[in-house]
Amino acid sequence: MIKNREITVEQVIKDIFHRIDRIDKTLKAYLFVNKEGALLEAKKIDQKIKNNQDIPPLAGLPIAIKDIICTKDMDTTCASRILKGFIPLYDATVVRRIKDAGGIIIGKTNLDEFAMGSSTENSAFQVTLNPWDITRVPGGSSGGSAAAVAADEALIALGTDTGGSVRLPASFCGIVGIKPTYGRISRYGVIAYASSLDQIGILGKGIKDVAKLMNVICGYDSLDSTSANLSVPDFQSSCREGISDLKFGVPREFFSHGLDAEVRRKVMNTIHKLSRLGAKIEETSLPNLEYALPAYYLIAMAEASSNLAKFDGVQYGLRIEESDDLEDMYLKTRSKGFGAEVIRRIMLGTYALSSGYYDAYYLKAQRVRTLIKKDFDNVFQKYDLLICPTSPIPPFKVGERIDDPLTMFLTDAYTLPVNLAGLPGLSMNCGFTAKGKLPVGIQIIGRAFEEEKMLRVAYNLEEELKEINSIKPDLSF
Repeated sequence: MIKNREITVEQVIKDIFHRIDRIDKTLKAYLFVNKEGALLEAKKIDQKIKNNQDIPPLAGLPIAIKDIICTKDMDTTCASRILKGFIPLYDATVVRRIKDAGGIIIGKTNLDEFAMGSSTENSAFQVTLNPWDITRVPGGSSGGSAAAVAADEALIALGTDTGGSVRLPASFCGIVGIKPTYGRISRYGVIAYASSLDQIGILGKGIKDVAKLMNVICGYDSLDSTSANLSVPDFQSSCREGISDLKFGVPREFFSHGLDAEVRRKVMNTIHKLSRLGAKIEETSLPNLEYALPAYYLIAMAEASSNLAKFDGVQYGLRIEESDDLEDMYLKTRSKGFGAEVIRRIMLGTYALSSGYYDAYYLKAQRVRTLIKKDFDNVFQKYDLLICPTSPIPPFKVGERIDDPLTMFLTDAYTLPVNLAGLPGLSMNCGFTAKGKLPVGIQIIGRAFEEEKMLRVAYNLEEELKEINSIKPDLSF
């Protein structure tokens, strides 16, 4: 419509901000809105179209960015008091690539502080609500991005996924969320939580939108030492192919105790649809999966304790000036700047890395990680893809789990094994619960650097589930 001059980019951006003004007072998906800058960029693109100049692939696309990804001249707080007012001097590689491709950054979205959480309740500034039911959480930690996309406050958004932080909110908000293979997208400019697990992901309404953005932001980056120097396939083209040549494994461990009955029914119904589309489906096993959750949290917390040591009041953000000496300033700044969940993870991570406990906890967790990776390697010798629920439960109530960290951790049980193995994973909506009409997500897991197969399956399923995905949340609050 923009290319055909049926509507201007400026009109699109103004409509988005009008919607944000109307509903974000309730949803609280955004921490910062870039109204002036976005409208300026929109006018530049409109002028190019008017002059019949070539326009880049994302020209005029309004994109929201999780506030843990650096944006030049725009606040980047990680939803933490310790970084309140921090404005980076540079763009993350993904942001730079989006801007070069004509995408328009419309704002920064809320998250659990430093991406530590599963509900977006741990933000220092506000709690984001689920557009499908504003008494429930949107999932976390990329809950702001997911809620913004689900409520049409952005057409697409970036998040980060350390243990499921893109896929879980995508599941809870009824949209698509993809976490690519570790190394597929540059992490340069992402403020690190757990460096061996963090990965930038995309949240969108449809598979083709996600594939289009993948085409722009994937690829080698010399600024990130973990970036994979591999060619990038055309993800959009791969969506057009069928799936009758693919073989799926269904790991039985994802369907054991703890799985909500309605989630099980919706996911199994969708697996039967895949079968009718010609895919071959068999039950399989990941025998060490039960050890993934404790291993993940030991590794993630240990890496967090190291990564967050730099926030001490000297170089970045908050500093408490009324201090007796340097050590007292460190102590007061970190105590005042970090929230309870971040402090809890730093303390546990520091303990796991301390002398006398390193071998017993951190090293053992790394050995378990190797076993889990081998489990995935074994099943992928036989199967092209694995399929399972994204979350064992539908979205839960705000406040229901926030005071019980262990129960909260269990929410990530089906997503974090993918991060431990460095694999790609995708969540998409496969239906709604009968009670409460809440979204249910199905997860597709692929071999390393085979995202195009995941997208191909997801697109075929999306076509099959058109009626379900045409249902919209009621935003008349």
